[in-house]
Amino acid sequence: MSYWLNEFAHVLLATFRDILPIAAIIIGFQLLVIRKPLAHPKKTLIGFFYVVLGIAFFLEGLEMALFPLGKLMATQLTTPEFLGLTPDKPTLTWQAYAWVYVFAASIGFATTLAEPSLLAIALKAEQISGGAIHAWGLRIAVSIGVAFGIALGAFRIVTGSELYYFIIAGYVVVLIQTLFAPKMIIGLAYDSGGVTTSTVTVPLVTALGLGLAEAVPGRNPLLDGFGLIAFASLFPIIAVLSYAQIAQWLTNRSRSF
Repeated sequence: MSYWLNEFAHVLLATFRDILPIAAIIIGFQLLVIRKPLAHPKKTLIGFFYVVLGIAFFLEGLEMALFPLGKLMATQLTTPEFLGLTPDKPTLTWQAYAWVYVFAASIGFATTLAEPSLLAIALKAEQISGGAIHAWGLRIAVSIGVAFGIALGAFRIVTGSELYYFIIAGYVVVLIQTLFAPKMIIGLAYDSGGVTTSTVTVPLVTALGLGLAEAVPGRNPLLDGFGLIAFASLFPIIAVLSYAQIAQWLTNRSRSF
């Protein structure tokens, strides 16, 4: 218990040190540039304390649970026994890692659907568009995009393919879609790629990538373990643009009848 408290104290102190410049900039602009006192200094101080404490607990939780859990699942899904590696079958093809792709897609979908930042963006988009953009439909589209992206990223790690091939091809698709997508959805689609890589998604996806790179023979965690976040940022853009284009096509089709 004393060891954990000591570790948590270090995390809390580091978090305070990281947050302090942000608070200093905001308070400095309020007092020196805007030249007005803080409206509720007591509430601001309490809120600042809650932020520091919450981030410290979150970071400690990542180290204790999410990172080990993602690494453990990747290791278990790639053991020779689970993959069916035998003396008669000494080598494996990329198809043997099918459950890895399924797990990666499931993790990507579930964590994105639970992402608080995506929920906030989706609700605001529904309010501003007057219901033309449905919050639930947007969240599902983004989650499907992340699921496909993480599964494709896992495939890249297993096969050892170059990352830039996938990224360049993906952004070419995005550019083409942008030319034909409804104008009102383009900015939202591009932002959707950023909001998916936040507090819930990043830790598990990063742990999965590193664990998979360590477990697959011939892979280097530093070279192959990273890059899944890029997939998680790119493919939601494609998914949201596709969602808008399909919705527009269905609307035009219903009007023609």
